[in-house]
Amino acid sequence: MLGLGSAPLGGLFEAVSDDEAHRVVEAAWNAGIRFFDTAPLYGHGLAERRFGAVLRNKPRDEFVLATKVGRLLRAGAPPEAGQAYVGVPPVNPVFDFSYDGVMRSVEESLERLGLDRIDVLHIHDPDDHYEEALSGAYRALDRLRADGTIGAVGAGMNQSEMLVRFARAAKFDCFLLAGRHTLLDRTGDRELLPLCLERGIAIIAGGVFNSGILANPKPGAKFNYLDAPAALIGRAQQIAATCARHGVDIKAAAIQFPLRHPAVATVLTGCRSVRELEENVRMFETPVPDELWEVLG
Repeated sequence: MLGLGSAPLGGLFEAVSDDEAHRVVEAAWNAGIRFFDTAPLYGHGLAERRFGAVLRNKPRDEFVLATKVGRLLRAGAPPEAGQAYVGVPPVNPVFDFSYDGVMRSVEESLERLGLDRIDVLHIHDPDDHYEEALSGAYRALDRLRADGTIGAVGAGMNQSEMLVRFARAAKFDCFLLAGRHTLLDRTGDRELLPLCLERGIAIIAGGVFNSGILANPKPGAKFNYLDAPAALIGRAQQIAATCARHGVDIKAAAIQFPLRHPAVATVLTGCRSVRELEENVRMFETPVPDELWEVLG
């Protein structure tokens, strides 16, 4: 299944207008996409508001909406280091994985979305907050799941090692694994994906282009949100050349690769224009010969 992520619609790296964002979500719906992923962090609330503006007019039982907890948006808070959202409201994210903080986060997300429920809630980027994520955030989400307020409990990270710890420590329904099960980075394949398959935890594969390098492997390309080193660009260019020899665009291989693993249920791609969305859908539907997959491994 192909889903729509919303970090670019929140202004990641460059601003996106409300109108264009709404057109992208509408185009995704018209293309048959029914899985939508967002977070308070994305555009400091903008992405949730933009998703909600369109999705609240759609039949609620016909789509799945995921958002995240772990950051509250607060005026006067200092900027979070490393974030690159442009054209955002005058609030900044503050990490809070406490039980009460998560409950506040859910209420605030529902208000921004203008919806009456959230289907999937992920603990977002708890890299430096493992203990509180389990004792606070997970406990809150487990309660919301038990009383039927949400359908699934997950965690979304740019690493696989802590997701393995979560899988062994508590009952998760799904994980959003960003950039660690791709043509270029397969660190999630070693332990996480087999464990999730064993325990019935669905993987949502995000970051399939590794921040852009697998969409256009040229000098200056991004990898993991930073400028990619030359050696990595070279590896991506070799993958692109292999794809070209089989008559396949590297973007088609990159977007389809994650679903070849039985633990992966959904691939997420983000886009900031209708043109990009339509290209992603086309790449997702492009036939890829078995011979290419055999070469790529």
